[in-house]
Amino acid sequence: GMPQHSKMYCHPNDILPLTLTSATQELFGCRCDEDVTGDNPYKILRKEDIVQDMRMRAAVSDFSPMKQLVLDYPEDELLLVYDRDFIYGSSFYLVLTADAKERHLKPVVALGVEVALEREPSEVFAAQKTSEPQPWISLGSEQEIEEESVTDSRPRYRISRVRREFGSPIFFSDRNAMETKDGFIECTPYQDKNFSLKQMERHTGVQTIPNLKSSSTQTQWTYPRSMCTQYEPREFSEEKKENCLQSEKLKNFVNSVASRFEMAIQQNEIMDVFFDDWKALSEEDSGYGRKADPHLKEYQSFTDLHFSKEKTISNINWHPTINGVIAVAVTERLSFEDRINGSTKLLLNPSLILFWSFSDPINPQLLLECPDDVFSFEFCPSDPNIIVGGCMNGQVVLWDISTHVEQLQGTRTNKRENETPVVRYCAVSGIENGHKAPITDIQWLPGTFEVSRMGVPMENKNGICVQIVTCAPDCCVMFWDIRAPRVLQTMADQRKQKVEEKPLENPHGVPNTFKHLDLTWKPLIRVQHISYCQTQLQRVLSTTFCPQDGELVYTDWKLEKDNDSGRLFSAKPSHRFIIHDGQVNTVRRSPFFKDIILTVGGWTFAIWKEGVTNGPIIQSSCSQKKCTVGYWSQSRPAVLFIGKEDGNIDVWDLLEKTHEPSQTQNITATQITCIKPWIVSSKQHLLAVSDHLGTLHILEIPWTLRSPSSNEKLSMSKYFEKEVDRLVYFEKRREMRAKEKKDYEAEELRKKMVRYSI
Repeated sequence: GMPQHSKMYCHPNDILPLTLTSATQELFGCRCDEDVTGDNPYKILRKEDIVQDMRMRAAVSDFSPMKQLVLDYPEDELLLVYDRDFIYGSSFYLVLTADAKERHLKPVVALGVEVALEREPSEVFAAQKTSEPQPWISLGSEQEIEEESVTDSRPRYRISRVRREFGSPIFFSDRNAMETKDGFIECTPYQDKNFSLKQMERHTGVQTIPNLKSSSTQTQWTYPRSMCTQYEPREFSEEKKENCLQSEKLKNFVNSVASRFEMAIQQNEIMDVFFDDWKALSEEDSGYGRKADPHLKEYQSFTDLHFSKEKTISNINWHPTINGVIAVAVTERLSFEDRINGSTKLLLNPSLILFWSFSDPINPQLLLECPDDVFSFEFCPSDPNIIVGGCMNGQVVLWDISTHVEQLQGTRTNKRENETPVVRYCAVSGIENGHKAPITDIQWLPGTFEVSRMGVPMENKNGICVQIVTCAPDCCVMFWDIRAPRVLQTMADQRKQKVEEKPLENPHGVPNTFKHLDLTWKPLIRVQHISYCQTQLQRVLSTTFCPQDGELVYTDWKLEKDNDSGRLFSAKPSHRFIIHDGQVNTVRRSPFFKDIILTVGGWTFAIWKEGVTNGPIIQSSCSQKKCTVGYWSQSRPAVLFIGKEDGNIDVWDLLEKTHEPSQTQNITATQITCIKPWIVSSKQHLLAVSDHLGTLHILEIPWTLRSPSSNEKLSMSKYFEKEVDRLVYFEKRREMRAKEKKDYEAEELRKKMVRYSI
């Protein structure tokens, strides 16, 4: 049991008691009574390891309450002391100053043991002084001692005898036991509880030592051999080759091994000798219906009562290079009429993009100020510090967060308590030059190519992303270039040659990265479509658009010139499909098959193959709740996630079954707005899910949903090919039935004409 102290001590200011879980003890090598003991209670911890643990496990880390104390520690190594007797109330305490650390590692040994035990623990390491007796403070131990003491409680008897009978001889004789009453006493055996006590506890001391064994080995020396190394291949001459091939010895050898050689070749054809049986065994054990847990697990959640209050999350994006950082765009939960009526209130409550970090689940790390609610934003693939966003009022906005990278990485130490920096946008397009409706999707064009003013793709030799494509419900798709126009660039070069130009002054303190675009930015190309183009652009070569009414449009953005007027106009869409029974909210290519596209809208989702014009190769049945968003798995070709309006996520595994989801899991009580997966490492895949109430949920994807089978991509490719063949077959059947019906009607008409003529 724990020792009872007659007096409780307050810990000194230079130490901090703390309790470490078994997982933390295992991680830092300070397991109680194993790595650290009562005789050797000290453990040196690296400050870098503690900061890394707080960054990765965040609030789960045992060191998170003392984060600032650890960051302020001047040296690289901290001292952790194992408090075996719980003197300060915990199993460990952390030394917070360098002087106290040196004092612990070089304790005062001049004091006697008895004096050290009587004094305060904080005085043990102080200078030597004469100990003074302390007044006795009773805590009730006297009563316990009295109860445990052994006292004589038996009654006393006095026995006497006549003096003359002492020393007199005694004569024994036989007597019949039946002649007198009580002549004998029978001693029968019985169970006496006083002598059959069960031992409940035993104090023993055990000391174990390893068995010592003394042995020796010596390589047996047989006989010396002459060794040589051959550096060049040795080949037979043509004459020796011919003699060897014609020799009886070679013929006999070939005849003796021919049967075994044929059997080995046949076995290699039947069985793959390079197949990994162990990996296949683990896949079988952890598959569907096995003991492995297939559910998404809550890893962390983020919400802010100030910035996210009464707002919804319109878009989320993981930071491309900084692990554990995710950005969310929050917008007002208002209808169009409410926005008009509350326009004054909206001006006082600016729109924001919040940056969350796993190291701080309470406070956002960075805020991006937006000119209006942002429905879509993207990090630049070639420079993650550049962010572009599309606003509700049709404007395109640019940010540069390069001066706040240390803040997101958690390496800045001079951050004030609960103060989140706000970054203003560098440039915004003019309202008259942008979309006439909310920008619902925005994408960067890859750094490998750019688009000319005629819409023709060209090679981008710099390899830096410089162009953006946007779409909105105003039936337009626009291309934007972030570089300065050539005319302005030429004028600026001439100015530099004449007079050294002064640096641009920005009253808001933001970088001048895109000062040349602010309020003058115009689209490079404007592609006009007849249909009502509502949301999603397709990534990379964006040729797929989705209108409001569930229609899928496949078109080319290349502009054509009218021969009569000379004006540029957009080509008509090459294909149109009306599949979804509601607004389409997702159009996304598979990361494993560039010609496979997922669309989500209304109560269904569909999978399309580029080049197949007969319709979708896969279409789900109508669900009971609307589908609000969809996303492909980044590690398994057969898995996709569908968000619903009731807060559920449907996980579809197309290799397992295609008529219903493999599992349905509830994440929140309101509709899901965005889904974005992220691969942290091979052993940790995360799924970011946002809801209509402004909460961001981070889920951990289980092993069954992140580890593909050995031939999953090949199986999915064959499955898609079969679905294409099915579409072609049904199309031919439909044409054949239509032809048969037409021939039948023509024959009936001919018979009627013959009958009337007769």
